[in-house]
Amino acid sequence: MKTMTCRQLGGPCDLEHRGETADDVINAQDQHLKEAEKAGDATHQDAREAMKGRWRHPKKSLDWYRGMKDAFARLPES
Repeated sequence: MKTMTCRQLGGPCDLEHRGETADDVINAQDQHLKEAEKAGDATHQDAREAMKGRWRHPKKSLDWYRGMKDAFARLPES
């Protein structure tokens, strides 16, 4: 199990997401951003828009995705 924060994934806060894979933490970040948007948290709006753009245009976002996978792979197990 590894941990990445919202900030490490491009967001504005230090909420920790834990997962066995990079996809686990990326999906947790997506859910966190959705919840923040629904709650009216404007500090997460830019990150939410960026995430929505990545889901809509995955081929364009491969660099970001690969970067997150690489960052996750370098993290120690927690």
